[in-house]
Amino acid sequence: MQMILSYLTFGMIAFLFIIFLFLVFGWRWIMQKIVKRTSKIILSDSYQENLIELLPGMRHMGVQNVLENNLRAESGDVLHRPLGSSKTWPHLDPITFIPAQTSPFAISSEDEVDLTVTIGPKAKKPMQIEIPLMISGMAYGVGLSEEVRLSLATAANKAGTAINSGEGGILPEELEAAGKYILQFSKTEWGKNEEFFQRADMIEIKLGQGAKLGMGAKISPKNLTGRARDIMGLKENEDAVIYEHFFENQTLQDLKELVDQLRNLSGGVPIGVKIGAGGKIEEDIDHLLELGIDYIAIDGGQASTHAGAPILADDFGIPTLHAVVRAVNHLRKRKMKGQVSLIVSGGLLVPGHFLKVLALGADAVYLGSAILFAVAHSQVTDALPFEPPTQVVWNEGKFSKQFKTDTGAKTAEKFLNASAEEMKMALRAMGKRSLSELSKKDLVSYDELTAKMVGIPFTFRPWREE
Repeated sequence: MQMILSYLTFGMIAFLFIIFLFLVFGWRWIMQKIVKRTSKIILSDSYQENLIELLPGMRHMGVQNVLENNLRAESGDVLHRPLGSSKTWPHLDPITFIPAQTSPFAISSEDEVDLTVTIGPKAKKPMQIEIPLMISGMAYGVGLSEEVRLSLATAANKAGTAINSGEGGILPEELEAAGKYILQFSKTEWGKNEEFFQRADMIEIKLGQGAKLGMGAKISPKNLTGRARDIMGLKENEDAVIYEHFFENQTLQDLKELVDQLRNLSGGVPIGVKIGAGGKIEEDIDHLLELGIDYIAIDGGQASTHAGAPILADDFGIPTLHAVVRAVNHLRKRKMKGQVSLIVSGGLLVPGHFLKVLALGADAVYLGSAILFAVAHSQVTDALPFEPPTQVVWNEGKFSKQFKTDTGAKTAEKFLNASAEEMKMALRAMGKRSLSELSKKDLVSYDELTAKMVGIPFTFRPWREE
């Protein structure tokens, strides 16, 4: 028996060795046969039977459209695409800064640059932050996990900035970890405790956002599990509902009374409103000014969300660039620039984007997708390559419980600090010691239409101060 096993073992080794030699010395012959066979099929089959039909088909419809239409055909339901629109919007890339070369000169790297910002300067209790980069409202439970929210709150505190609660549940640990805290007053039953109003450094009434506009959502118990349900006060089989309105038969007067009520309950912190930027942005701003708010947060068309219908993300709204220019111009026209703060978000991903929006007249920016990828950082490898990286950060993500809070806090803090330092370097290169010295006069554009519409010089023409 032992001899038989020895022969079998020897035979197996010999067989594997022959295969190895065949692969080493015969791979060219194998590849040649595959190529010949494949070429014969592709070059001889009729178009109707040919796989290359996929090429013009995919090019005509687009790979993403084909895949999303197949998902529609499979489920019969509205799609819930994460991370917003994938279309190419006009953005900030054609705009560049003017360097200080001869007079003035660049500022020494040893000189400090002031990035501090005050939001709601006319409020009884304005909010001051050390850097103009705030973390946007990415909600606990309906979006992010507890671990990720705590990481972001800790990072914001250490970086000297603020974090927005979003429209999810409010974690007690998050309130303790956060420094400056923005309470988002959303169209929900939860998050309305008076203690939250008194803890908040700002309160934001959410009317809409860039990727979902003013639409709400209904989240089933199977898609919202764990501690978040208790935090949000949901019963065992109760859906979590985000409504489209605060009040039945809602009016602007209702919202004005809400602003006054929140101002009284909070003791005078800045009260603002968040909207998605649309084609009637000036009219929207006029209506918001009637409410007596202290700041406006505008979310451009490139904004992201946890999950939203593609038609809302792709086919509504206006680009962030257009939104900030129009909003700043209209606030100036109404003589409210400097009195009502402007926060901008939507597709702002790198320090250059942040600083350009501030130069165009925004007072601060909200970071969403950029800080989300920063907090996840190398931890996305828990999900890759078989699951999307967001499965690490979503509350219902397959790998959310593996997320390391301390690690996430450190990487998010480093991202905020690195971005701030890069913005300081840019200001030094322009000969400026403070963010308050930055303005639209420090910009040019190599795209003539962008230059004309923004009101900055076109780089083919000599610069002259307006």
